[in-house]
Amino acid sequence: MTKIAMKTPLVEMDGDEMTRIIWQMIKDELICPFVDLKTEYYDLGLENREATGDQVTVDSAEATKRLGVAVKCATITPNAARMDEYHLSNMWKSPNGTIRAILDGTVFRAPIVVKGIEPYVRTWKKPITIARHAYGDVYKNTELRIPAPGKVELVYTPADGGEEVRATVQEFDQPGIAQGIHNLDASIASFARASFEYALSTSQDIWFASKDTISKTYDHRFKDIFQEIFDQEYKERFEKAGITYFYTLIDDAVARVIRSEGGFIWACKNYDGDVMSDMLSTAFGSLAMMTSVLVSPHGYFEYEAAHGTVQRHYYKHLAGEETSTNSVATIFAWTGALRKRGELDELPELVAFADRLEQATIATIEAGKMTGDLAAITTLENPTKLNTRDFIMAVAGRLQA
Repeated sequence: MTKIAMKTPLVEMDGDEMTRIIWQMIKDELICPFVDLKTEYYDLGLENREATGDQVTVDSAEATKRLGVAVKCATITPNAARMDEYHLSNMWKSPNGTIRAILDGTVFRAPIVVKGIEPYVRTWKKPITIARHAYGDVYKNTELRIPAPGKVELVYTPADGGEEVRATVQEFDQPGIAQGIHNLDASIASFARASFEYALSTSQDIWFASKDTISKTYDHRFKDIFQEIFDQEYKERFEKAGITYFYTLIDDAVARVIRSEGGFIWACKNYDGDVMSDMLSTAFGSLAMMTSVLVSPHGYFEYEAAHGTVQRHYYKHLAGEETSTNSVATIFAWTGALRKRGELDELPELVAFADRLEQATIATIEAGKMTGDLAAITTLENPTKLNTRDFIMAVAGRLQA
């Protein structure tokens, strides 16, 4: 069989633990037999990030700016326990946070809907898409451990030599902690435009939610920029398309989401979007059943699974025990990147292949063959629980057919 040719490579960002094992299986069994795969490879496994002083993460993001399309495996963001486990010299920041800060843009996450996997929220009939701002907030923060009584201030020093501005964060009378976060008007504006454009392209209503009643400067700035851009650039286009935009407080949005039937976009700040996308993916069936793509206003696209490295399954794998790890979101990360590469390079065969692989994956589940997380919640009768490799091989068999 003649393999589908590629013109431009993808940026391939390898990752950690069980998702790294799945990553190679997907390439070997589902992609390379059909596609003459071209990638520019970057190993973002924690050991290599340590060996390169995390320069490999920066290099992978710069490569994405150069080549336009990337596909990323899940990676470890180390904590104190990981410092000891991997003998790290530094508690390296989240690779996703570093990459998103370099690329800017908005992360769109949507559940993969499959017959037989019903949402836990009975009112939900259609997918809910999270539009997550991909810059700043706690993912690009500065933190301090306050060891003893003292004062913490925010200080702004104008670049033009103007008057310094100070604001007291807290007069500490005992040990504590402090954190400084920031954002940029330009990045918030890009987030707003990307969200509105996505709503128009999918003909869906869009909500934006924050906590401006409490955060009267930081969150309120998001609210104001969204409204200004909508009124000036998108209001007439939305009316013509028959869709709506509205702002509400984040707690009100949560209540509205639970009562809704779905079928809309929910735009969230960075941390809110991180948490709410995990909630939505689980409520729709499984954390491993959600797509994620970073869309940069500069024309860069980075595809990944919305979940983590599946640490518990990896330890079982290392012990020689059988695992049943859901690879669907990782498969869809590859198909998303291949489809976008095909669209940009005008390769309809590559776009069609991505479509077929997604169809084969969904059809395998709807035929009753699935991993353990789905077998435990499916409404299909007598599902067949497959281990990690056997599920991928079942998809490969359907794709061959």
